[in-house]
Amino acid sequence: MSMEKVELRFLRITYSHTHAGAYALILTEVEGDRRLPIIIGGVEAQAIAIQVENIKPARPLTHDLFKNISDELSITLKEVIINDLVEGIFHAKLVLEQGGNEVEIDARSSDAIALALRFGCNIFTYEFILSAAGLKVEEGEEEAEEEDKAPAEEKEPGAMSVEELRDMLQEALDKEDYERASKLRDEIKRREQTN
Repeated sequence: MSMEKVELRFLRITYSHTHAGAYALILTEVEGDRRLPIIIGGVEAQAIAIQVENIKPARPLTHDLFKNISDELSITLKEVIINDLVEGIFHAKLVLEQGGNEVEIDARSSDAIALALRFGCNIFTYEFILSAAGLKVEEGEEEAEEEDKAPAEEKEPGAMSVEELRDMLQEALDKEDYERASKLRDEIKRREQTN
């Protein structure tokens, strides 16, 4: 299991195509072309969007409160690490420092990112997580137009060739349907292991 640290940066939040009311928080490798999609709820998405869009709420929200307390007590958030993936759920930890003392605190990945954006600190994950859950993005795909919205004839993934699955994976990535992409990627991986 590779414990090599990989730096990520926040890319964007997209609406989830498959989970009603859910969003995908998209992180991207700083030194590479893999994306790490994390499915989060609406409240979590809002906490991140408020910071990204630079909206100043009238009263401090929970993450702002945490930042304000930290500032008052001279606590810095040194980095955030997405440090585990258990049954599809990402786990994270905050690395905090106060007066030369460093502590690590467990956090939900969405909270960790919301705080990282407020403190302006680096976000990391480990190679083993990125190779398990990352999605590779082709160059130029960013500009890909969302032309054909009509879904193709749905076949069961089991009835498809790996080539067909790969095409569908690319199509899902083009449409930023990261959850479908994750499912297809898992199916392709499963095939490659059984062959």
